[in-house]
Amino acid sequence: MAPSRAVASVLLLGRRFTAPSVFLRNLQTPATFRIPNRLMSSTGHQRVLVLGSGYVSEPVVEYLTRENDTHITLVSAVKSEAETLADKYQNTQAVILDVQQQQKDLEQLVKDNHLVISLLPYTLHPLVAEMCIRQKTNMVTASYKTPAMAQLHNSAVEAGITVMNEVGLDPGIDHFLAMECFDRVKAEGGKITSFVSWAGGLPAPECADNPLGYKFSWSPRGVLLNTLSQAKYLQDGQVVSIPAGGSLLESTRSMDLHPGFDLEGFPNRDSTIYSEPYGIQTAQTLLRGTLRYKGYSSACIGLQKVGLINTGNHPFLAPQAPTLTWRDMLCNLLDVMTDVSDEALKAAILDKVGGEEYRLQVMEKLGLLSSEPVDKQTTPLDTLSNYLAKKLAYGAGERDMVLLIHLIQIERSDGSRFEEKVSLLQYGDPQGYSAMAKTVGYPTAIASRMILNGAIQEKGMLVPFQKTVYQPILDRLKLENVQAQYSMEEL
Repeated sequence: MAPSRAVASVLLLGRRFTAPSVFLRNLQTPATFRIPNRLMSSTGHQRVLVLGSGYVSEPVVEYLTRENDTHITLVSAVKSEAETLADKYQNTQAVILDVQQQQKDLEQLVKDNHLVISLLPYTLHPLVAEMCIRQKTNMVTASYKTPAMAQLHNSAVEAGITVMNEVGLDPGIDHFLAMECFDRVKAEGGKITSFVSWAGGLPAPECADNPLGYKFSWSPRGVLLNTLSQAKYLQDGQVVSIPAGGSLLESTRSMDLHPGFDLEGFPNRDSTIYSEPYGIQTAQTLLRGTLRYKGYSSACIGLQKVGLINTGNHPFLAPQAPTLTWRDMLCNLLDVMTDVSDEALKAAILDKVGGEEYRLQVMEKLGLLSSEPVDKQTTPLDTLSNYLAKKLAYGAGERDMVLLIHLIQIERSDGSRFEEKVSLLQYGDPQGYSAMAKTVGYPTAIASRMILNGAIQEKGMLVPFQKTVYQPILDRLKLENVQAQYSMEEL
């Protein structure tokens, strides 16, 4: 996971991760476009267009090129990334273009392929989907089916194409594992009374060695901005709403979910919308949330309160503004003189963060009271994101971790009640794929292969809630050593 290669989208963009997505940088004047000769001569192959060459892309390309009849065209604006990846796998070639600046060229490629896999930021998916509709080319994304994508459903149906969304980790594997349980319980005559799901992409415990207990493989902007989001969930039949603007992290709770992990969690987005598509209208509690190591939320509340997670432009952060240090920046945000004593500055910070010494200590350890020059990025949020992307990046030999846990309460037809726990714990390989790359890339590739082979025939803007979709993906993920553990406890 290279920090410069991907940018938060969904999570987010996704619900809890910043949907790992690829940021195509236009580093130079866009290259003159031409269709490679190998692509034009590959008419006998299944032709797949992969948009993006970041860390998620490699497991996708590796999986699909296991079959000799699949030809991959990898599109990126980052020449070195794309060519390095293309050189590693058979029947794979790189095309260097900027997807926003060279849309006609991109659409020609869409036309010349059987399937498009978009690993771009989720905001670009509708642009790609519209091209796929016009050219009658199937499409896959690992991102949420946003309203902008959903409104293209009828057009996709009319074009006779399949656009499968939400086949990464989260969203993706979380859906597969939940629906597997729901469908089994209902087939046995039972019902779901509660569904609580927690997930997080984190550093492995031995690598969580900074004040946030978190590291970044892409731009921290989306992760930090998500701390200001609103949320809604169902608790014991009552809808609980958390307003946007900073209240989210106040709802953080300690988590005893897995042996050896000191975790906390907070709700994410609107969980109530899943009652109907999941078919669990009987559930009185429905919550999907984000996992972090303990202390993360309090630390981020401190950053919020001093004004560092702020999207507004500040004159002192303009490119032409005088040089300033992180200490100067905090003084500006707190409206105190820059020549104030260290003791007085700390007192002003403590006053802002509710007297919590821990929050002050986090800022000190992050270097935010230091004399280090600030790389000004116009807004406090972007300036902090740029800083943390370097300060809290994964180092050589470090590994990440993915933890996904479903807690599902079940009432059987005889009235007995149980809680099923479904757990997925995946560690990254410092010499191979990160946990996030593997758990996003492989299900995306498997769903793509199913479409190419005709195993998914439904048309329109789809999500993987049907057993004919999620079960084969889960089965094939087991062959890649991505497998959940299951346990049951009587209530």
